[in-house]
Amino acid sequence: MKQKIAFAMIMGVITTGIISFSLVSINIGFVANFLVIWLKSWIMAYTIVIPVILLVGPRVQKMVETLFKDAVTQELDE
Repeated sequence: MKQKIAFAMIMGVITTGIISFSLVSINIGFVANFLVIWLKSWIMAYTIVIPVILLVGPRVQKMVETLFKDAVTQELDE
């Protein structure tokens, strides 16, 4: 469980940082208080995404495993 939490936190930092930076720079540009606006956006996104990764992540992983399991089965049948 510790690994899943660590993964969620690290992925959260990386993805929310990149996306929030991109969207803030596109939408308002590099204004004088860009850093403050970006950090506020980043913190908000990060607090939202961590629970989402922890709750949705396992379901997505099972879905991907199921999809690829079917693909491997089809390859073996051919």
